[in-house]
Amino acid sequence: MADFQAVAEAPPPRTFRLAHASRGAAIDSARLPLPCAVTREWAWGSATGSGVRVCLIDSGVDAGHSTFTRSVTTLTMAGDDLTVIPDEIGDQAGHGTACAGVIRAMAPDCELTSVRVLGSGLQGRGEVLLAALEWAIEHRFPLINLSLSTRRAEHKEALHDLVDRAYFAGVTIVASAHNRPVRSYPWHFPSVISVGSHTMALAEHIECNPAPPAEFFARGIGVEVPLPGGGTSRQSGNSFATPHITGLCARVLQRHPGFATGQLKHVLSAIANNRT
Repeated sequence: MADFQAVAEAPPPRTFRLAHASRGAAIDSARLPLPCAVTREWAWGSATGSGVRVCLIDSGVDAGHSTFTRSVTTLTMAGDDLTVIPDEIGDQAGHGTACAGVIRAMAPDCELTSVRVLGSGLQGRGEVLLAALEWAIEHRFPLINLSLSTRRAEHKEALHDLVDRAYFAGVTIVASAHNRPVRSYPWHFPSVISVGSHTMALAEHIECNPAPPAEFFARGIGVEVPLPGGGTSRQSGNSFATPHITGLCARVLQRHPGFATGQLKHVLSAIANNRT
């Protein structure tokens, strides 16, 4: 039985309601003391994510889509021992291809690796997610995008241990907040960068949340994304806000190699559009 799934797409805009979404609140700059001025020019300037390795754990990627002018490494978990092998099936759901498209739109020159853990119904087994996450941490990807979560309490402790391991290993996990007002993981854990949505159309508009648990908001409404097999569509949900932040972090890491999760959070907070 499936026991985790991607953050579900939201209903049509006419009735659109997302939990953990921006309410337009400003954050007092006095809450974010800085040793020096941090600007977007300093944070990433003209960086495109070149040389930064990003792991997308999701439903796979249609690497042949015209959106991906740079190659995407596509892998999956197989066998009883959950070995990482090349993915011969590809994205049967579209979710991973969409998230990959956003990452590449934000950081076109990043080195993107997809690990497929979700099937056509956007569901998967908890042990597969844990194995994929452990593999990505062991291979020291500087950034891991998780536009998915689980509500299963039996996975909470193992996930907590893994994301803490990532934090101390210098691996930053960017995780989607749930679209509904429920408690799920790992986005609730402070050792990840957690992301909800705002309604602004600007891809680089980000907000720092003065009332977490979701720490940042990025564009998540009506995002144009690639579809497996060709073409594009517009999708809404925190799943698609998250890769905006992942892409921006890739650009920061090109300019400032070695920045860890805490430093990336500080930079994102410093350049947030809702600072007063």
